[in-house]
Amino acid sequence: MSATELLDDLEAGELSVEFEGLEPWEVLGWALERFGDRLSLSTAFQDGDVALIDMAYRIDPAVRVFSIDTGRLPQETHDLVEELRERYPGLRLELLSPDGLHVQRLVDRHGPNLFLRSVEQRLLCCNVRKVQPLNRALAELDCWVTGLRRDQWASRTDIRKVEIDHDHDAIVKLNPLAEWTHDEVWDYLGENGVPTHALYAKGYTSIGCTPCTRAIAPGEPTRAGRWWWETDAPKECGMHCSIETGGFEHELHAILGDQAHA
Repeated sequence: MSATELLDDLEAGELSVEFEGLEPWEVLGWALERFGDRLSLSTAFQDGDVALIDMAYRIDPAVRVFSIDTGRLPQETHDLVEELRERYPGLRLELLSPDGLHVQRLVDRHGPNLFLRSVEQRLLCCNVRKVQPLNRALAELDCWVTGLRRDQWASRTDIRKVEIDHDHDAIVKLNPLAEWTHDEVWDYLGENGVPTHALYAKGYTSIGCTPCTRAIAPGEPTRAGRWWWETDAPKECGMHCSIETGGFEHELHAILGDQAHA
């Protein structure tokens, strides 16, 4: 049964209203019952992501979890993966890699640090290393769960707890933490002894690939450490929202060939 048969925009809107005020684990419980093994948590191992892993594992230890290993992640991220495997025995955590041939073409054409030259080339790198593996993962699901919150960045202030993801064949996108704050997430992590990313202790507030992430200074927005050299550019990679690319699709097609899908 397809996601569109299970849920449509009208029902998603009604559920979003109904779920306002509910705790994240209550929303997760509903989704796990409704979508079963056709649901998976998407994680980049940030604070909200690991909180959701803890909540979902308590409900169903067989819950599916996936992450994109871009090939440029910090060692601390891999260390956290090992901690989570120990903390949650049998955790069904799948690490997905970008297509090796696509990465090779990307680097051959533009070098390993193309993301420093322009926003378009940064988005091209993000697409090959993140978005394409995500597309492949979501093609097999009816529902994906994210750790997005409204307080994270301006582009996320309107997210709902239940959405229809029309960028991915109208599957359901669940954001159980949408109305939680940073402090509520960290209160949960501390109270439940959930392992967290070591870079948080070094001043990082949003963690991605090593060359594209830095610690922030006091008073800076939480996502100021992402692609900090860019001016007036979206603090997004394309995984969670459509981005006006300005025409990098031609170059993407040259790298991906017939598999191109921006």
